[in-house]
Amino acid sequence: MRDLTDEEKARYFHRSYTAVDGLWFVKVEERSGFEEAFRVDHAVWAVMAKIQARTLKAIMGVDRGVEALRDCFSAKLSLDGFTFRIVNGPDGQGFSIIADRCPWHELRVKSGRAGLFDRCGHLICRTEYEGWAAEFGPDIRFTLGTQLCRGEKACVLEFRCASCGEPEGQGEEGT
Repeated sequence: MRDLTDEEKARYFHRSYTAVDGLWFVKVEERSGFEEAFRVDHAVWAVMAKIQARTLKAIMGVDRGVEALRDCFSAKLSLDGFTFRIVNGPDGQGFSIIADRCPWHELRVKSGRAGLFDRCGHLICRTEYEGWAAEFGPDIRFTLGTQLCRGEKACVLEFRCASCGEPEGQGEEGT
């Protein structure tokens, strides 16, 4: 028997990860209905974001801040199979991700259930990515723009830190 290559191992684990995500949802839905499966999915992804963010922070040797978030989050998207580009904010206080390929959306379309999941994608993506932002700083905020699962050309994910990069003693105007 030959040893598996690192690429084959990665493909195996990625396939297992995506399959188990869909399987548990379908099994909960069969037993308790779509709304319950949706509720559990929301709770799972709130925790999964923390696990993924903390794991990549440790692997990449970073801690907090917008740059660390950008580096770890783009690594996550690459590992998940997204096609995307990063647009850094002009003020150095944030960045946007423009993703024109989402493997999760593609799996839903392939399963013939895309229509059921536009609501799911909206809530789950917001929950997951807000969790990512929180792991890199309490003042980093996530905004969900357009989404592929809602018929748009791309998902637009914006991360912004209003207080990051401000000179010492500078705060919001008008305070």
